[in-house]
Amino acid sequence: MEKKGFMAWLIDKVLPKLALLGENKHLMGIRDGLIATIPFTIAGSIFLIISFLPIPGWEAIMEPYMDKMLAPVDVTFGCLGLIASFAVGYNLSVQFKQHEITGGVMALVGFLLLQTEPGAGLLVGNFGPEGLFTALIVAIFAVEVQKFFVEKGFVIKLPENVPPAIANSFISLMPIVFMIVSLWVVRIVLEFNVNDFITMIFQPAVFALNTLPGLLVYMLMITLLWTVGIHGDAIMNAMGSPIMLQFLAANAVAFAAGDPIPYIAADGFIPMFVNIGGTGATLALVLLMIRSKNKMYKQLGRLSLPSAIFQINEPVVFGFPIVLNPTMMIPYIATPFVLTATTYILMALNIIGRPVAAVPWTMPAIIGPYLATGGDWKAAVWSAISIVIAATVYYPFFKSAEKQSLLPKSVTAESEEKAIS
Repeated sequence: MEKKGFMAWLIDKVLPKLALLGENKHLMGIRDGLIATIPFTIAGSIFLIISFLPIPGWEAIMEPYMDKMLAPVDVTFGCLGLIASFAVGYNLSVQFKQHEITGGVMALVGFLLLQTEPGAGLLVGNFGPEGLFTALIVAIFAVEVQKFFVEKGFVIKLPENVPPAIANSFISLMPIVFMIVSLWVVRIVLEFNVNDFITMIFQPAVFALNTLPGLLVYMLMITLLWTVGIHGDAIMNAMGSPIMLQFLAANAVAFAAGDPIPYIAADGFIPMFVNIGGTGATLALVLLMIRSKNKMYKQLGRLSLPSAIFQINEPVVFGFPIVLNPTMMIPYIATPFVLTATTYILMALNIIGRPVAAVPWTMPAIIGPYLATGGDWKAAVWSAISIVIAATVYYPFFKSAEKQSLLPKSVTAESEEKAIS
């Protein structure tokens, strides 16, 4: 029996399991819930960027108003765990077909209860990124309790002529009481610090994703999934986004305080500095296609350019195609590797700034990195250089595909027949 190579094993065994993982309802609820936090972090980032515009004398102008300007940052980044608890609880309820508002509020109340210190009240310091993992776990617990009680019929049902709002409130009473009592026993009676325990459990993953090897493995999984037609970002972000959002919130707080920026792999690193034009940095490929001798490639390049500028590359991935294309799979995986490594090193050496502000993932290259780093012009210049680097990696593979496409059909058919035989 012929021994399979590593790539064949990865595609046949690992990627299908990751694809199934991407369909998991818990991960889908977490993903959608975290997506719901994005407008809040973007709104907070707008105030952060305005407060620290890289204009000579701007800091002195803003100094009297700084407390007022940073208030929205405190209630967005500083309450990230609080916002996520409701958003994830709500979206998990959607996935499991439970009452959405009940699920969201249960998760929020459960999260608040776990942030209570006996005799000291609420620990508001845990409302931000420090409590994000706790928010996710509590949201899962709350919705699972709700689901269990409803499915088993352990609820108070009122007559059908009772208004739905009142009926739903009584249906949710038993699961709410059970959840509150359970978390009260854990946090208040036993004085067990759930927040610290969950942070300790996730610490290895948090550490790994802020290292270059960890980021490279993460990007490898994303691009490999895409090469077989599976939305790699959607699957991997369900696991990576909580960590990267936590990093971004910590960076934003440090930036506002004038402290050193602690994290490189914060939310925004991949979409702004690696996936230029979409996953695989395909904006460079689109630019090469526009100058192609092949009329089909040229036309596809022109049609794909507007969406590629705004980081959407499905027309290229499925139209070129890159999916299941052995020639183009190599640069599609290699380009993010190169950009991840070089950008990470430049940030580690403090040559370019690190992400401190949330910007929409559709923000064009050059502009996006400039805003994400709080106005670092060197990050914008690096973004332009990154497009050139990506084009350099794609060029020989694109020319090979172009040359093959320009061969007479008879020659192409003959070569394919030889390959099959």
